Parts: sequence; C-alpha cells; structure tokens
Amino acid sequence: MDPVLVGQYNTLKVSRKVDFGFYLDDGEEGILLPKRFAPRTLRIGDEINVFVYHDSDNRLIATTQKAKACVGEIVRMKCISVTGLGAFLDWGLMKDLFVPKSKQLGGMREGAEYLVKLYIDEQTGRVAATEKIESLLNNEELTVKEKDIVDLLVYRQSELGWVMIINNLHTGILHSNEVYTTIHVGDKMQGFVKTIRPDNKIDVVLGKPGFQKVEDEAGKILRLLVENNGYLPYHDKSDPQEIYDFFGMSKKTFKMTTGTLYKQHKIAFTQTGIQLVTAE
Repeated sequence: MDPVLVGQYNTLKVSRKVDFGFYLDDGEEGILLPKRFAPRTLRIGDEINVFVYHDSDNRLIATTQKAKACVGEIVRMKCISVTGLGAFLDWGLMKDLFVPKSKQLGGMREGAEYLVKLYIDEQTGRVAATEKIESLLNNEELTVKEKDIVDLLVYRQSELGWVMIINNLHTGILHSNEVYTTIHVGDKMQGFVKTIRPDNKIDVVLGKPGFQKVEDEAGKILRLLVENNGYLPYHDKSDPQEIYDFFGMSKKTFKMTTGTLYKQHKIAFTQTGIQLVTAE
C-alpha cells in the first residue's frame, strides 16, 4: 500500500473498531480515528478520507476536521499563543501548529496573523511552520509557462503592484493597473501567467487567459457578448466580484462602459442582463 503522508489528506481503510474510535490501516499498527471525528455510519472495511498528523504524545492520529493547510502550502494563520520555544497557530485542528522561535522573522504576537509555510521537521517528523518563506521561493527552474492557470497568494506590496506567490513555488508581479478589486496579504485567488521574461521574472494577471486580450473595455464586453450568443446575465445589480471574475474589470468600469454602449445603441439592457443589438 502507499505510504501514509503526514500533514496531508489520505484515503485509508477501516481495519478495526474500538470503544474510543476506529483504527485505519497504514500497513503497521494502524492510525486512530477518534470516535468524535468518525461518521456514525462508518464500518470496518470502509474507506475514508482523513487528515493525518501527530498528536501531543507524538502518535499519528487521523481526523475528519479540515486543516487550513497541508505540508508544502503557504497560508495566513492566526497566532493563538506564544511560549519561550515558539508560537502556536490556529490550524483548524484539535492540536495547534507550532512555529519554532528560530523560524520566526521578528517574533510573533498572540492574536496577529502571519504568512507561513508548512514543512516536516526532520528531527521529530512532525508538521511545523516557518515564517521564513523567501528562501523557499525561487524562479531559477520554473514549473509554469505563459498562459498557465495558477494558484496565487498575495505576498507583499511592491513599487509595481503586488508580489504574488505562484503555486507555492515561485514569485510574480501583479501590476497595479491589473488590480480591479481590494486585495490583502494572504488572500488566495486564481490567475494566469501573462509574461515570462528572459530573467525568469513573471507577470501574472487575475482571472482566465481568454478574458485578458489586449482590447479596450467596450471591445471586451462586445466580444464576450458575441461569444455568448449575444446575451450576458450581468447588470448594475450584479455582485462586484462576479463582474470582476468574468470581465476582469471593476463594477464601476462595467457600468460606465455598458452605459456608453447603450447610448451608442450597441447593447440593450434587459431585466436580467445585457443584450447585443444587431444591425437590421
């Protein structure tokens, strides 16, 4: 059987039942899924998807609770407590996530939020987190190419816009003129690789490649109408985020542009959206 991955989700088979829960087959003694986290319908022989980590006694334990991040991921988490050895972050699990003092940048404060990357501590085998993520990101060997859809995480502001973490591996720039919504450090979103320069510096854009061709906003709306049989279900009461996700523009820009197109008799407003006006 495949090895159990600590700090990740694993699909495991129930091997036996005990008063305090179920043991899941790991090829050895089994991993306990405590009763409180087991579905009532769970039976011996069933397979179940669980998150595996170490409990306070350094034993592997399984849970159906949803962890806020897996090993290898970068995420923003809230500090729950601070000790002389390090800090503990809210991981979404019964046991909080430890950040050793040596892995902190300037000392963590209870109640504050921090960007951290999860890793397996070589000495203990336990999942831990580090705030020192800059050295773990590099663009020397890229795993992405232009037009690839990627996962983005807001890292920090720069003179050009925002430095974004790409797929937990690389960094790229989201330029200020490409931002149409409010974003904050730690926000996760989807985008795509717009340009890769000769020095492997990356420019990224939010949204999908098909909506980001070089054209003015009016041309973009007209093109999208043509591509969608002359009708789009967006109007001045639509949610701003939905408008941004589809058109790549703010709601204000959308309203101004559709207003201009309406005055030019190129579109009509309906109760549920906008309609392309075709020439007679």
